[in-house]
Amino acid sequence: MRVPNSVVLPVGTHVDCCQEEEVKEKSHDIMAKIAAMLAERKSNLIHFIDNLEGSEEPKFYMDQWERLKEMESCTLSILNLVAVNCTDHRDIKKLKATILEHVKNEELFPEVIRVLPPVYRQVEAAIVDIAQSEMADHGMMDLEHLLSKLSQHKHLAHVGRELLQDILRYLHRIGLVVWYEEINHLESTVFLQPTFLITMFKLLVRYRLVQQLESIS
Repeated sequence: MRVPNSVVLPVGTHVDCCQEEEVKEKSHDIMAKIAAMLAERKSNLIHFIDNLEGSEEPKFYMDQWERLKEMESCTLSILNLVAVNCTDHRDIKKLKATILEHVKNEELFPEVIRVLPPVYRQVEAAIVDIAQSEMADHGMMDLEHLLSKLSQHKHLAHVGRELLQDILRYLHRIGLVVWYEEINHLESTVFLQPTFLITMFKLLVRYRLVQQLESIS
């Protein structure tokens, strides 16, 4: 909901536990709940924005107002739910085909038809090589250090900080790296191995974590 021009494909699993009519009924119910949730979100945003604009000192809330307006402008495309039986390989193939079909839809993903300059691919290949051969397991690297490592490649010596940032934004969008440029404390750090973050989050964000910690003597 906070990512501009997001596209979401709901997937319903455990079809094998339902009757055919149940699948249709549950799919319809899920899509209706999603639509209601989005409508409520839009209504709440408008309400919060109106409250800030109607306050006695609106200038004091300018930062909040700008964030809310930014969230209001984020479009969210919800595709039709795909119901699958995860124990049936044919359904997995059907899901894969559906995802690929949507990804190739130029209306949903305009970036699909974007022609990238060769340097984008060259930097991508160099970053993959650095991540595989020279990195610690955490895959974190300072932005300036990454720029320095890339400049050691003769064909990338001309890549400056501004161009690298443009390329990192693209690589972040396609999921090859993670770069939180909008977070002050993290804007100078590039995660060349996003899987490390997933592992870290799995360790920190856990079901019943408090109870697990309290059970330790």
